[in-house]
Amino acid sequence: MKHFSPRVWLFVFLAAFVLSGGPAAAQSQTPDTNPCKLHSSDGKIKHVIQIIFDNVHLRRDNPNVPSDMELMPHLLNFIRSKGTLDTNHHAVLISHTADDELTYLTGVYGDRHGIPVANSYGVFRPDGSVASEFSFFYWTNHISDLDPSALDTTYGMLSEDGKNAPAPWVPFTRAGCDVGAISSANIVIETTSFDVPFIFGPRSPEAQETPDQQFNDFEGAAVHCAQGSPVCSSANHGVADVLPQEPGGYTGFNALYGPKYMNQVLGPILDLDGNPMPAFPGFSPTASQALGYLLAMQVNGIPVTLAYVADLHDSQVTGNALGPGDAAYVAQAQSYDVAFDKFFKRLNDAGINETNTLFIITADEGDHFVGTAPTPANCNGVTVACQYDYTRVGELDLNINGLVAAQTGNTTAFDLHSDMAPTIYVDGNPGRTSQATRQLERDFAKLTALNPITNKTDHLAVAFADPVEMGLLHMITADPARTPTFTMFGHPDYFFTNSGPITPVFDVPVNGNAWNHGGIQREIANNWLGMVGPGVQNEDEEDSSAIEFSDHTDVRPTVLALLGLHDDYSLDGRVLLEALKPSALPDAVRDHFDSLVHLGRAYKQINAPFGDLAKQTLKISTAALASNAPSDAVYSSLENKLEAWRDRRDALANKMRDILEGAAFGNKEVNRDQAEDLIEKANALLDQVRACAADTAACAK
Repeated sequence: MKHFSPRVWLFVFLAAFVLSGGPAAAQSQTPDTNPCKLHSSDGKIKHVIQIIFDNVHLRRDNPNVPSDMELMPHLLNFIRSKGTLDTNHHAVLISHTADDELTYLTGVYGDRHGIPVANSYGVFRPDGSVASEFSFFYWTNHISDLDPSALDTTYGMLSEDGKNAPAPWVPFTRAGCDVGAISSANIVIETTSFDVPFIFGPRSPEAQETPDQQFNDFEGAAVHCAQGSPVCSSANHGVADVLPQEPGGYTGFNALYGPKYMNQVLGPILDLDGNPMPAFPGFSPTASQALGYLLAMQVNGIPVTLAYVADLHDSQVTGNALGPGDAAYVAQAQSYDVAFDKFFKRLNDAGINETNTLFIITADEGDHFVGTAPTPANCNGVTVACQYDYTRVGELDLNINGLVAAQTGNTTAFDLHSDMAPTIYVDGNPGRTSQATRQLERDFAKLTALNPITNKTDHLAVAFADPVEMGLLHMITADPARTPTFTMFGHPDYFFTNSGPITPVFDVPVNGNAWNHGGIQREIANNWLGMVGPGVQNEDEEDSSAIEFSDHTDVRPTVLALLGLHDDYSLDGRVLLEALKPSALPDAVRDHFDSLVHLGRAYKQINAPFGDLAKQTLKISTAALASNAPSDAVYSSLENKLEAWRDRRDALANKMRDILEGAAFGNKEVNRDQAEDLIEKANALLDQVRACAADTAACAK
């Protein structure tokens, strides 16, 4: 989707094809010959397939029109009939592909992987000017590798201690498992001009190819191999998989980069319609393309695979945005449904199914449709197509730099990350308490616009966060140069830029964008997660219980717990115990199941960006930044409280996480009194914050 160049990601690791005319698909390796040593509790899991969609919805955008998932019954029924569908899953902030996918991959929030502002972000140079950086790059790239003018030598993927964030494929390759991916964020080559000569060598044949050929041959797909894997041998053009700062070291591992060499190793990779894919299909692959890669990888012995799949909201023929129930929209959804039907059948023919495979399927985030209502009013998209006036459909683009000057007279210079939730970088980086920053925040809070869809005047700001609140929201990294001056979470109909008109205009109808995201609205934040495979509850079973709250950080610990693997770092997520069968859990978890579930739920409510603590503190932060009391007393008082609550939250969350991880990954006994004490302290913190949010004026006194 718009604003960030070609990209739509998730790990769609390569699979072979069982299609007429191609080589016979290899059978799944048996436990006796398979070097991949996953350690699920019953030993049944031999394959892992992870799929992440771009903006595919479980809930209906129009109450009359089936949702995206309802239009894909083969996928929806597969999840519901064989596993668990978590309808209380959530994105993270800022709710865009880069941040959401990288959080999903790593199990930690953006403050610990380096990209909390997506899909691009600003970097203050030493002189206070701002460089704009793209959030998609290879895992070991430094900012200065791709943009020397930024004068920032930190890793793009940055841990909380200022090092290169641990790579997500490492636990699998150390266990002897090859890991394949297509269109997945930052674990495949994304910038050929730098990465091809760096990875293959500046004088290599690969480096001598034209830019277009390098994109086709090496971008967007990769296999990270276990030690000694023939897939990534030098004969197959495998090269060293270099992770210089990986915890515990990482040497002797190779990787295979790009469709050119993957096709040579796996045999010609076909989409599910039988079309060859000798070149990279792009960062917005259709279901047929992405699943074709996954199938090819799986049946050819790559047991852990990830893929990213494009959404249904833009025409894959014209590129134009589509409204819910549009005939082209529904046709695309039906083609996706056919692709999933083929995918599951062909996997099953190769002996790969829910009895031996862990399937994890989700979407990066939701989005908000911007446009007038369809005709006829009772259209359902299936028997009656919905039609739209596409001259009145599209995000409302608005030059917020010009609007501030026009409506308030404030001409303070600032840069921004263009978005529905723009991050603001005041030139010179004067700091959050400076007079220039504080006045700009107050003036942002006053901004309005006449909405051409509703003909009503909208207040443009929904909420504000400066670095204090952004710390609570996990948006402050180890690199101070990346810290925005403040963030405005905006009205969902608008996309804020630093150029163009200061009155709202529909995004260009041709190749425009009508599905807006990045903000805090429910249709964007509230998501879904499907899990199928050994150890996963079926939602129809009597002992299955609903997951009260989850977000993208919870996927990785749940996957690793099911596989008997672990990371060399602590995770921000929790194992979703409610979705797992007792037989898949360690003794310590089974013995203290209720205590751990209650502790985990309290932990998420105080630690998640869309948990209750974050929602309430964001209200307080908004009141603080908009305030204009003498000596800025309201701002100072509320900010001091937010800082104190952040410190309390961090201390509580760290203790909770230690207990949750100790039980799930170390089979450590749980001190129930300690767990109850932490829950009580979390609830007390929440009560205090809720009371302040309900009456910020009284709270500030």
